[in-house]
Amino acid sequence: MHGTFGSIRRRYRAIFISDVHLGTRGCKAEFLLDFLNSTDAPLIYLVGDIFDGWRMKRSWYWPASHSAVVQTLLKKARKGTRVIYIPGNHDEVLRGYTGLHFCDIEVMPETVHVAGDGTRYLVLHGNQFDGVVKYAKWLALLGDWAYNLMLAANNWFNVARRKLGFGYWSLSAYLKHKVKNAVQFIANYETAVSEEARRRHCDGVICGHIHHAEHRDMQGITYINDGD
Repeated sequence: MHGTFGSIRRRYRAIFISDVHLGTRGCKAEFLLDFLNSTDAPLIYLVGDIFDGWRMKRSWYWPASHSAVVQTLLKKARKGTRVIYIPGNHDEVLRGYTGLHFCDIEVMPETVHVAGDGTRYLVLHGNQFDGVVKYAKWLALLGDWAYNLMLAANNWFNVARRKLGFGYWSLSAYLKHKVKNAVQFIANYETAVSEEARRRHCDGVICGHIHHAEHRDMQGITYINDGD
């Protein structure tokens, strides 16, 4: 077992994971592996963009840690954990398996999770509420290239920080909060997915896509984003 979480195993009713982007250099696969090896849950939702098909079409990058994440999830599924995979836009190739079991993993376009107190959450990746992805995919691909460039810069920046004795710091998160248009995009996205949950008569929504973790009330709808 990796050492980040020590030997304590934590149990949950459900775990939600999104925007891992296996197949990219910016992926924090080792951190996710630590988490998976230190937790148990009867239900795991993979809420889209678990691997990055866009990036892998252009250049192949798949270290051992990325295989270990996949093997750990498959092992959990074989041992009885119900694993539901909701494809996003970067792993959209899996939408062709919607309604099927793929290596003991169920593939669904979206679903509703019922919490222990009966609260109903709409669970979806959320890319359908992103106008750039929906109507101008070329612009999304350009943005993906720029984002991966930023992640590479972030990686080298944190190598330098570690050598100086400082902890991890996210350049991408800092820039997103400083750029006005990005802040407005996030606000619009949160409103759109929350209103969709309301329209579906759900109490909340659990999504991903925008790489911005959040848990807050949106006029009576609980909005939860898995982050990345």
